[in-house]
Amino acid sequence: MDSFLASAARMPALKERILDAPDQFRVLTGERPTGLLHLGHYFGTLQERVRLQNRGVRTFVVIADYQVITDRDTANNVSIHVREAVLDYLATGLDPTETTIFTHSAVPALNQLLVPFLSLVSDAELRRNPTVKSEMAASGRSLSGLLLTYPVHQAADILFCKGNLVPVGRDNLPHVELARTVARRFNDRFAPLFPEPEPLITDAPEVPGLDGRKMSKSYGNAISLAMTADETADVIRRTRTDGIRRIAFDPVTRPGVSGLLSTAALCLGSRPEDIADQIGDKGSGELKRLTTEAVNSFLAPHRARRVEMAADVALVDDILQEGNARANQMAETTLDEVRQAMGMTYSIRDQKRQL
Repeated sequence: MDSFLASAARMPALKERILDAPDQFRVLTGERPTGLLHLGHYFGTLQERVRLQNRGVRTFVVIADYQVITDRDTANNVSIHVREAVLDYLATGLDPTETTIFTHSAVPALNQLLVPFLSLVSDAELRRNPTVKSEMAASGRSLSGLLLTYPVHQAADILFCKGNLVPVGRDNLPHVELARTVARRFNDRFAPLFPEPEPLITDAPEVPGLDGRKMSKSYGNAISLAMTADETADVIRRTRTDGIRRIAFDPVTRPGVSGLLSTAALCLGSRPEDIADQIGDKGSGELKRLTTEAVNSFLAPHRARRVEMAADVALVDDILQEGNARANQMAETTLDEVRQAMGMTYSIRDQKRQL
């Protein structure tokens, strides 16, 4: 049984434990601010974070700005993307008094954990990580030290707050497995300090892009949550379909048509096949009209809340300042515990405590 099947088999019992004792869990999740958040993020991660928060699970969301340069040369527009992400978090329902929202670069003690953690993994373990391999192939460049150690950065993100629950899809499961390995090896080598985080495989649907490929900022096939209704209509109108009048859901041979059907179905809570039958011979024009209406109606409440939040020019700064302060306090505490476990504390008081 591979790691995904083994993890999937544990999900029913894990979800029951979360419902019974949410205060026993700490969740770490987040993303790199490489662009605007889109519908894929909304259905894939944002809704799940709000559900966990509202169940009483202590939640940490890292906006991993340092990791933007993992596979690219610059961090252009990163500050804009950070601010836009916070607005989408708030509009979706994250409460900054309940959920700690922070930026990677603002928490030095978190990043210092990388040094001892790197001593616990081998070069071979890092090189066979699927994300490292796929990102290196996509970049077309030589492997950088930062990309090679990317999985250990993520382990530090998870463990600095003693995170024991990480919502993931199948593609990111190896990162949680490595974090479990780092925690276990640190505990065995030095002191029992870290929990072994458990992956929470979410039930979120896979959201295809408008062209049928995976929805991605880099592909230019995404509907961002920050778009206006007119911008949404424009990007849907420009989506390539085909010349076949009869609309049918066929992701292999009709990716553009199928991408639009999937997008409309998610927003309408329907099946793409049912929407295709509804449109029938009315062609791609009707498909695009229906998809535009479905997306704009679905996102209208989110966008209204977003506009309201954005009107308070100090709101995002205040939230990040508070979240960064909380994350720094926790990271410094964890780093002190790590130093003590490794025998690297040098004040007289600490030396007496060790004796």
